[in-house]
Amino acid sequence: MKTSSVLTLVLAFGVSSFAQSRPLDDFATVDGWSVATSEGAHATVDHASGKAGGALVLDFDLSQAYGHAIARKAFDLELPANYQLTFDLRGECPVNNFEVKFIDEHENVWWFKRLAVKFPEKFETQHVRKRHLSFAWGPLRTPEIKHVRAIEFVVSSATGGKGRIFVSNLRFEPIDDAVAASARAKIAVTHGAPQADARGTVVENWSVPASANATSATGEAALTLDFGYEREFGGLVLDWAPGKSAACYAVQSSSDGREWQTLASVQHGNGGRDYVFLPERQGNFLRLAIPAADAARGIELVRLEVQPPQFGLNENAFAESIARRERRGLFPKYYVGEQCFWTTAGSPADGDNALIGETGQIEVARSCFTVEPFLYVDGQLVTWSDVQLSQSLENGYLPIPTVEWKRGDLTLRITTFAAGPAGPNSVLLTRYHLANAGAAVKGKLFLAIRPFQVNPPWQSLFRAAGWARIDRVQLAGGVVQIDDRHFIPLDRPDGFGATPFESGEIVEHLARGVLPSATTAEDATGFASAALAYDFDLATGASKEVRTASPFHPGGDQVPVNVAATEAASYVDAAHAATRAMWEAKLDLFQVRLPASAQPVIDTIKSNLAYIFINQDGARFQPGSRNYQRSWIRDGSLTSTALLELGLNDSVRAFADWYAPFQFPSGKVPCVVDHLGADPTPENDSHGQLIYLFMQVYHFTHDQAWLREKWPHVVRTVRYIQELRATRKAEPFISGTPEQRALYGLMPESISHEGYSAKPMHSYWDDAFTLRGLKDATTIAEILGETAAAKEFAAERDDFRKDFYNSIRLAMQNTGVDYIPGCAELGDFDATSTTVLVQPGNEVGQLPEPALHRTFEKYFERFVARRDGKMEWLDLTPYENRVIGSFVYLGQKDRAQACLDFFMSLRRPAGWNHWAEVAFRDRTTPRTIGDMPHTWCGSDFIRSVRGMFVFEREQDEALVLAAGVADAWVTDPAGIEVISMPTYYGKLSYTVKSLHAADGSVNRVDVTISEGLQLPPGGVIVRSPLSRPIRSVSGDGRPLLHENGEIRIDRLPAKLSIAY
Repeated sequence: MKTSSVLTLVLAFGVSSFAQSRPLDDFATVDGWSVATSEGAHATVDHASGKAGGALVLDFDLSQAYGHAIARKAFDLELPANYQLTFDLRGECPVNNFEVKFIDEHENVWWFKRLAVKFPEKFETQHVRKRHLSFAWGPLRTPEIKHVRAIEFVVSSATGGKGRIFVSNLRFEPIDDAVAASARAKIAVTHGAPQADARGTVVENWSVPASANATSATGEAALTLDFGYEREFGGLVLDWAPGKSAACYAVQSSSDGREWQTLASVQHGNGGRDYVFLPERQGNFLRLAIPAADAARGIELVRLEVQPPQFGLNENAFAESIARRERRGLFPKYYVGEQCFWTTAGSPADGDNALIGETGQIEVARSCFTVEPFLYVDGQLVTWSDVQLSQSLENGYLPIPTVEWKRGDLTLRITTFAAGPAGPNSVLLTRYHLANAGAAVKGKLFLAIRPFQVNPPWQSLFRAAGWARIDRVQLAGGVVQIDDRHFIPLDRPDGFGATPFESGEIVEHLARGVLPSATTAEDATGFASAALAYDFDLATGASKEVRTASPFHPGGDQVPVNVAATEAASYVDAAHAATRAMWEAKLDLFQVRLPASAQPVIDTIKSNLAYIFINQDGARFQPGSRNYQRSWIRDGSLTSTALLELGLNDSVRAFADWYAPFQFPSGKVPCVVDHLGADPTPENDSHGQLIYLFMQVYHFTHDQAWLREKWPHVVRTVRYIQELRATRKAEPFISGTPEQRALYGLMPESISHEGYSAKPMHSYWDDAFTLRGLKDATTIAEILGETAAAKEFAAERDDFRKDFYNSIRLAMQNTGVDYIPGCAELGDFDATSTTVLVQPGNEVGQLPEPALHRTFEKYFERFVARRDGKMEWLDLTPYENRVIGSFVYLGQKDRAQACLDFFMSLRRPAGWNHWAEVAFRDRTTPRTIGDMPHTWCGSDFIRSVRGMFVFEREQDEALVLAAGVADAWVTDPAGIEVISMPTYYGKLSYTVKSLHAADGSVNRVDVTISEGLQLPPGGVIVRSPLSRPIRSVSGDGRPLLHENGEIRIDRLPAKLSIAY
C-alpha cells in the first residue's frame, strides 16, 4: 500500500483552463472593488502588476484584533449546471484563512474556505469549482446558488498580522458535462496489450516482459491514456501481480500529449496495492511511466483504476478512500463514516492536552499524530474492530481515562494521564496493561505512530482535523522523534520500524506481524508512519505492562530515557499517584453524599469540573480543547457560576480579571477572545454577561475592593447598552407595523443564538442577559455607594423590563403562539433558550403568564414524546441540561428528575461522564458534535444539579433547599448529606433522613441544617423532600407553618421533622 510524493498546495489548482473560459476582471483598474473589515481590522484595495495584466491587491492588518478583511465587487452571473472560477493568486503575508464567497440577490452566501493557508510567493492558478462551494449563511437555505450578484475575496485570522494578497486574471468557466459523457478514451502502451473501458477509468492486465525495455526508444515502459477531453481526477489505485511490481514509477499528465508534467513519483514501492494521491488534478492525457531498470525486471499490472476528484480532494478524503477499501479496524473509525467519541487528558490550565478515542488511540497533543495499539495473536492482527470495547475513569470520576479491549481471555487496558503542573515540562504518560485470564498466549503488542488525529475530519471548525502531518519519523537514542515532537518508550521495545507511505502504511506491515526494516522514514506527503513492537508470552493469570511518555511542549523532555523496567515502573507509578492526589484534592471540594444508585450524578459533576480545568488555558475558560479553543463570555460567565458554586473562587476571579480588559473603547463587550485577541462580531448577550460575571464573583467573595476595580467596566457597558437600545426607540419601532413595534426598546439583532446565524434576529436570549446585566449593574452601584448611577441604572432596568415583556406579548400576538418565543420575529419555540430567564435571570414572577408555564409545559410534552420514541428526532443539544434546573425552580421536581435521567443517558461514552455539544439519536452519525468534553454543557449540568440541593431565590432573597431531590434518594436508608456547599450567604451543610415504619413505608423525614450559614433576608426555605402532601412540621420542639410545600426557617441551626 503506498502513494507517491506529490506537490500538494493548500489551495487546489489545475493544469490548464477550459476552452469556454471568459474574463470577469483583468484588473486593469480596481474600479468597482470595495473593502470591508471587522471592527479593529484595517484594509485597503490597490492595483499592481499581475501574472498577465493587472492585479487586485488586498492589503490588510489583522494584528490588533481577531477579524477579517474583504474585497468585494458586484457581478451579474447566471450560473450554468457546472462551472468553475479561476484566478491567479500570490501572497506576502502570514498564514491565514482564505475564502472566496459567492453572494446572491438575497445576500445568501456560498463559500470556498481554506484554513491556515500558506499563500504562494509566486502567482499560482486557483480553481474554485462548483463542488467546492458550500452554503455559509443567509435567509434562504437553497440547495445551490443560481445567480451571483457579488464575489468576495476574504482573508480572516488564523495567525493574524499584516500583509497583502494579489489576485489576477479572474475568469469564469462554464463546464460542459456533455463533453465528458460523449468522450471515448484511447490507450497507448510501449509493451503488451492491456484492456481498458470506454471511459479510460479501468485498465487491466498490462504486462511488460523481463528485458523488454530494449524494444523501447527510451528504455522505459509507459501506459498512456487519452481521455478525449480535459478530465479531472483525484488519484489512482494500482494492483500489481505478486513479485511483478515496479518499485519506481511516475504519474504524468498533459493537455496536448507532447508536454508532460509529473504529478507523482514513487521511488520505493513495495508491491501489492498502491494508492496514488493526485489532489485536484486534471488533464487530457494521463501516463504511467516506468524507468528502464524496473521495466527490465518484468512487470505485471493487474488493474489500474483512475479515481474521481473526491478520492484526492484532500488528505482526509484520500485516507477515507483507502479505509473503505481495506479491512475494517485498520484505519480510524471516522474514516469508515462512523462517529468516534473521545475524552481529554491534561493538566489544569495547561496550554495543551491530549485526546484518547473510545477505541484506544491517543492524540498526544493538539492536532498531533496518534499512537494506536494493535495486537498480533495467532497469526492475526487484532484491531479495535475485533474486540469488546469499554471506557472508564479512575475511581469513577477522576480524569484519568481508560479504554479496555477484551478478546476472549486476553485484556488490554490503555490508561493515559497528564503528569506535572501546567508548563513546559507537563507530560502525557500512558500505560498499556495486558492481562491473560486463560490458557498461555504469545503475541505482540504494536504501538503504531500514525498521521491521524483522534479528532474526526468533520470537527474542522477553526483547525483542520483528521489527518495530522508526519514528514519525518525516526528512533534515535531511545526516543522516537516525530518532526519536532518526541515520543518516549519508557519500556524498551523489542523492535521499531518506520515507513513512508509509498513503501506501505504501517498497518500493511503489521498485518503480516512484521515491522518495516528501516528505522527512519521521510515522506513529503506527510503520511509517514512507524511502530514499536513488544513481545509477550503470558501464562494463565500473568500480565505485562508497557509505559510510554510524550511531552506536551517541544523541548520539555524531563522524562527518563533508556532506563530499566523497574525504574520506568517507579517513575510512572509515582507520577500516577501524584496526579491522582492532585485531582482528588481539586474535585473532592464538592461533597454531596447520595445513595449508591445516584453516585453517577455526583461523579459526573466532579468529572465535568475536571474537564473545565483541562480545557482551561491559563486564565481562559474554554468550552472545548479543539473546535472551541476560544473563550466566550457567554460560556465563561455561566461556567464561572458553576465554579463559584463549588467554591473555586480564585479561578473565576482570574478569568474576570483577564477578560475585562478586552472590552472595546465603545463599551462593547467582545463575545469571544482567543490568542489573536477580541472577536468584534456583535453578539448582544455579551454585555450583560460581563456585568453578571462581576456580580457573581461578589456574591461568593463579598470583595468590595475587587468590585470597585470593575466599576469602570460596568459603567461603560451600561452606556453601550443604552446606545444600542436607542437604535430601537425611534421610528419605525414606535408607530410602525406590529412586527416593528415588537422590536421597540430591545437589543438589536445578533447571532449570539446559533439558530440565528443564517440571519440575525432580535433574540430574547440577548434581552434576558441584558436585563440580568442591568439588574446587577444597579446592585453593584448600590453596593459601591454610587447613588446617582444606582438610580439611573434602576430606571434603565425597569424601562428595559417593560419594553422586553411588552415585546414578548406582541410577538406572541403577531405569530399566534401561546409560549415565550425565542426571538421577536419568528414565534420559534426554544425553551432551552428561555431557561436563562428563569435562571440566572431569576425573573419568575415577573415574566408574562401563563406564557412562561406554557413554554415549559410544551417542552415537557415534546421531551416525553422524544424520550419514549413517539416522535422522530435527529439530534439535540445537551444545553438542555439547563432545563433540569428550570423545572426545579418552577417547583416541578419530578420533571427535573425525568430530564436528569434522560440526559445522563446521553453521556457518550457513559464511562467518561461528559457530553458533546450535540447528541445524535444514532450515536454513529458522522457529523460535527461541536466539541467534547463540552464544558459549557457540563457546567449547565453542574448548575442544574446544584439547584436540586440549594438555590438562591432573588424575588424574596431566600435560600431554597432540597427543591429537586428525588423521592428515591430521600427514602433510601443512606439519605442525603450536603457538606459545606458555597452559597451567597456562606457554606451550607444539611442532611435529609427518612424514618421507615415497620411495613417499610416512609411517613416522616428529618432535615437537619448545620450552623455556619448567615441567615438570608428572606430566610431559608425547605421544600418538601417528598412529592407528597405535608401533614405537619415541627422544628426545634415547636410547630412550624408550611405553605405550598415550603417551610420557612428564620433561625439557624435548625432541625425539622416533616410528617406525611
